[in-house]
Amino acid sequence: MTNKYRSIGRALVIGLMALITFVSGAWGTLALWYQLPGGSVTRTAGSVVWVVAVIALVVFAVARRSWLPLAVYVVAYAALLCWWVSIAPSNQRIWSDDVARLLHGSVAGSEVTLSNVRNFNWRKEDDYDVRWETRHYDLDRLASADAVLSYWGSPAIAHAMISFGFDDDSHVVFSVEIRKKRNEQFSEIGGFFKQFETILIAADESDIIRVRTNVRGEDDYLYPLRMDKPTMRALFLSYVHAANTLVDKPAFYNTITSNCTTIVYRMAKQISPGLPRDIRLLLTGYLPGYLQEVGALDNRVSVEELRRRGRITDRARNAAPGEDFSKAIRAGMN
Repeated sequence: MTNKYRSIGRALVIGLMALITFVSGAWGTLALWYQLPGGSVTRTAGSVVWVVAVIALVVFAVARRSWLPLAVYVVAYAALLCWWVSIAPSNQRIWSDDVARLLHGSVAGSEVTLSNVRNFNWRKEDDYDVRWETRHYDLDRLASADAVLSYWGSPAIAHAMISFGFDDDSHVVFSVEIRKKRNEQFSEIGGFFKQFETILIAADESDIIRVRTNVRGEDDYLYPLRMDKPTMRALFLSYVHAANTLVDKPAFYNTITSNCTTIVYRMAKQISPGLPRDIRLLLTGYLPGYLQEVGALDNRVSVEELRRRGRITDRARNAAPGEDFSKAIRAGMN
């Protein structure tokens, strides 16, 4: 029996080591593919060399029944991790036009000045008028806050934004996004491997919502938030603080830990420490249900009814040039 248990224990250890080697080896391959300096040839070569080296060490360990290859792998992986940690985010790259400028703000009492508010006029994804503006907002005149969810495929995944409204019917939308380099495409997997920096955009609804519904073909929903004015004010200022922080300390975007919803959650949790964690903070398409459960959405009607009322896609697409876009997308919501 003792020999039997030893054999089982040895098999479990070997199995565990094989799993760790496979997972870490796969991670190393992707890390090299996404971050190795140079073009696709260099990145492919580096990834292939890493895969071949890992396989060779495994074969050697099995054939010789030796732990030496494991020690060699640990040293190689440690070197890979040291290189990985040394990769730092930067604000100095050749950026796409729509993320070329960093938002920053200053606060004097209730007056907030935002520099680099985006107000592009979009015709196509590559055809637009570039407009960056300086805007002034009086937080004493804050009147509303709306969650905007934009879907482009799976019902479980959406991009989340917050739109603040003022008593003069003006709106400004804050959106945490990837900061793409020129001609770069979004990649969910790349979002795990430091491919993108994070940017916080402040923009007109006629820019940041219209480009999604009218240009990119996304499906957008607007949900009025139940939020008192002190909380709205605190959340608005949290966005300003986050934007200023990114100017001084650039950060990488992460598909799971640092995305459009998790950053908003961390800001909201500073305002309401009891805010619970939930899988819907990652599966953002289902975020309205979570918001209703924590009291942030009207609970007198179902989430389905809120979704029906809040679908703004058609209204956005039918808004005429020069029409008040914010008013148009809210028509008939009550």
